[in-house]
Formats: sequence, C-alpha cells, structure tokens
Amino acid sequence: MTSLPIDTAKFTGIICAVPPAPRVANRETGQLRVDRETGKTMYQVGLCLMAGASADVVNVSVAGEPGGVQLGMPVAVRDLVATPWENEGRHGIAFRAAEIRPLSAPATSAGKGAGQ
Repeated sequence: MTSLPIDTAKFTGIICAVPPAPRVANRETGQLRVDRETGKTMYQVGLCLMAGASADVVNVSVAGEPGGVQLGMPVAVRDLVATPWENEGRHGIAFRAAEIRPLSAPATSAGKGAGQ
C-alpha cells in the first residue's frame, strides 16, 4: 500500500506522550524488530499531535533510538508518513518517521545518526 506524507508544519504542537520503547518482533523470544534498510532497532514513540482545539495520540515507529526524547517533551518529526494496513480482517494506519528528536536539538541529515 502507498504511504501518505503528513505535513507536520500544520500541527500547532507535537509532544512526546509515551517515551520511546524498542518494538518487539517476537514476543516468545523477545527478539526486537529491525529496520530492513539500516539494520537499526525499531522504536515506537507515542506522539500527541495538536492542531487548534483538537489533539490525537498516535504511535510512530522510527529506526534507531530517538536520543533525548522524554515524556512531555516537545519534539520535531522529520518525514512522517501514514500507511494504511490490513491483516486477517483487522485494519488500521501505521505511522513512521525518519527522525524524532527534541525540539531544541539540531536536525541530523538523512543517513546519519548514532547506532541502534
């Protein structure tokens, strides 16, 4: 399915609502999910997306640990996309970003970043 880009400039604020946690691929073994392109561990961050008088919390996946991101902290999100999915009669929207960082931290260029 096609990923749809989300213009984060339209939000009045983006706050970390759930701190970063590694995504588990296999609950029985505890194996972590890994990004196919970079080999980095996938993390999930709950973000509160605010626009005017409304706010929604969505779980966003990102490759590599989003350093310095903590609960309640304003964050910047680079290249946020939404991808519709369907599996065995269930469906939803998966969110993924190229980078999530504290709003006060400098942006990294694509392809760079610290390990896993």
